[in-house]
Amino acid sequence: MKITVVGAAGMAGSRIVAEARRRGHHVTAVLPGPRPDTLPLEVTDVRGDATDVELMTKVFADADAVVGATRPAPGAEHTVTAVTTALLDASAAAKTRILFIGGSAPLLAPGGGLVFDTPEYVPPAWRTIAAASIAQLAACRPHTADWAYVSPAALFEPGVRTGHYRRGGTSLVVAPDGTSRVSAEDLAVAVLDELEQPAEERHFSVGY
Repeated sequence: MKITVVGAAGMAGSRIVAEARRRGHHVTAVLPGPRPDTLPLEVTDVRGDATDVELMTKVFADADAVVGATRPAPGAEHTVTAVTTALLDASAAAKTRILFIGGSAPLLAPGGGLVFDTPEYVPPAWRTIAAASIAQLAACRPHTADWAYVSPAALFEPGVRTGHYRRGGTSLVVAPDGTSRVSAEDLAVAVLDELEQPAEERHFSVGY
């Protein structure tokens, strides 16, 4: 399978690249700058801006699936809608499915309402980037591209690859004690499982 990862040098993107290579897929990494030393030698790299629809369309046309793993830098959260829409436009033009790595904010919280409005899961310091994930999903919903959107658990950080996870729908995946977490490594496992065997739902959640 040919998989193109936009944002391949980031926390989520780099783990998805590693998981895809682990499974023997051919990976193309779209990078905004120089190739990082951590990128496996077997991975093809393309330098370009994610908002360059013409370039992204050409790159996506050669892929069986695309992963949008971009994340706005602090202070640039307002750019998420433009970036997401550009990737959707390129995906639609290339007729290639795209899976976005989003956030937990748009999910339903265990007590009702959105995760975004639940301080237990979204403390004040996280609200700006959390709002960006809501805007990202909102940009996807009306678009005609073949897209899917995965929301990780509330606590999403580097960790251990256990190979296990729970998949939910549009509700936050929580443990019996109410916590919600998943490692970037196991999110990558869930992403590759979805790419290899796509499910029907467009928005789904992943956690332990």
